[in-house]
Amino acid sequence: MNTQTESETTTQQASKVLSIEDLHVQLPLGSERNYAVEAVSYDLAPKEILCVVGESGSGKSLTARAVMGLLPAPHVQYEKGRIVFQGEDLAKASEARMRQVRGGEISMIFQEPMTALNPVMRIGEQIDEVIRFHESRPRKLRRELALQLLDDVQLPDPTRIMSAYPHELSGGQRQRAMIAMALALEPKVLIADEPTTALDVTTQAQILRLIKELQAKHDTGVLFITHDFGVVADIADRVAVMQQGKIVEIGPVDKVLNHPEHPYTKALTDAVPGLVPRMAIDVVNKPILEVRNLVKTYRSGGGWFGLGQPAKEVNACDSVNVVLNDAETLGIVGESGSGKSTLARCIVRLLNTDGGEIIYRGEDLCKLDRAAMRPYRSKIQMVFQDPYASLNPRATVGRIITEGPVILGESRAEAQRRAREMLELVGLDARAFERYPHEFSGGQRQRIGLARALALRPEILVADEPVSALDVSIQAQVLDLLADIRERLQLSMVFITHDLRVAAQVCDRIAVMRLGKVVEQGTTATLFENATHPYTQELLDAVPGREWSRMRALPDSA
Repeated sequence: MNTQTESETTTQQASKVLSIEDLHVQLPLGSERNYAVEAVSYDLAPKEILCVVGESGSGKSLTARAVMGLLPAPHVQYEKGRIVFQGEDLAKASEARMRQVRGGEISMIFQEPMTALNPVMRIGEQIDEVIRFHESRPRKLRRELALQLLDDVQLPDPTRIMSAYPHELSGGQRQRAMIAMALALEPKVLIADEPTTALDVTTQAQILRLIKELQAKHDTGVLFITHDFGVVADIADRVAVMQQGKIVEIGPVDKVLNHPEHPYTKALTDAVPGLVPRMAIDVVNKPILEVRNLVKTYRSGGGWFGLGQPAKEVNACDSVNVVLNDAETLGIVGESGSGKSTLARCIVRLLNTDGGEIIYRGEDLCKLDRAAMRPYRSKIQMVFQDPYASLNPRATVGRIITEGPVILGESRAEAQRRAREMLELVGLDARAFERYPHEFSGGQRQRIGLARALALRPEILVADEPVSALDVSIQAQVLDLLADIRERLQLSMVFITHDLRVAAQVCDRIAVMRLGKVVEQGTTATLFENATHPYTQELLDAVPGREWSRMRALPDSA
């Protein structure tokens, strides 16, 4: 009887490469809750992709850092539980042993490669460092392996990439270099912490496909951390859902996504934007803003400070033509570098143009100097992408919102009254007036940014990726808020995004940009149902979880 039990136990252990048992990670005294990770247990098998999903603060990343022995001590500390890797409890391992494990046996791909990579070391040197630390190979063989790794992750011209610094690569290329480093020694476990969050949809699709291919090739168990259920639908074998440090649901991907049991899981899946465009509103063909043949060129290199480098020119906007009608939302979509954010900054005159016209109610804003532009500033306002960087951390929320109206001549008393009114409009308590930005969550900060823009009574709102940095449920709340405010105030909106799922829910018409040019325009429904340009078709095909989103939209899918 005992022999059979031991045999079964041995078989079960062999089928798991990593097992987390009753893990508790303690938060500092005075935190909102006692544990960042509380009683978490799950297993990871070889060749399996387990996705851990949840909102910011759910504990999913700290669980991964506990596995790697990278908790931010002394403030956040392991308290109890087991982290069993191939029969060894890593929770009891020494720091010397963990240095052997990290990179050699368990590797991690971090969310932001620009902060994870050493900015003063070439990519080849950083890969070489990983190999050299764990293995005693000759320098020539280490270089050959590094080149092979860069080729495996489908980076163009591996020899050039080896000699490049991180800042010389695109976001997608940096993430591929991180994957090459993580896979250098063929680890048994790969932890991917939001590795595609900051990437464009087409690059994201390539990275997901690459991770699956390399995982199958090396029999690696992958722990994939994300808040994007579209990514989960594309890549996961099993899913674990975390809320406030606890696992609330775990199971096969089909069951969790299509038949969720826990209310929190249901709320998360319901908040994912669908790919079915919203019902179009009747837009009167009455232009409020016309962009005609807009040109904006960035120049770098050459001259005294070009250090001998040849001068470079990038046409960020190349003869762009778009029209925004009264009470309409125009979406500008495209990948990073397509020129969409440059177009937004030109419209609000944060950037000077090199040619073309921006006609607002018959006036060409491009011809106005700073003084002449001042009366128009309040009419076109912008909501920025990063709610952390766009608010002054040293100013109270009240001062942030009232500053614009006061500068433009409004009395301080009236500006303060208007600010409190705007805080209520965006769903924040009026008591927020006296608080500072760091006291608010990301979604709340984005609401403050929106209140700041609305305080000036604009006719046009330019929203530059306003929800890309937010969790899916907070994203849904902000999108609903924008739709409500637009309807109540009859605003016209230019909405910049790279997420076509978001565009489907927000925009009446869409202009698709690529390499500074508008390659296709049309109503949202027309573009989603009958895109004609190959680039638009590529963007639609690359949407994560496209098939899952389509199935959710079918009437009988419920």
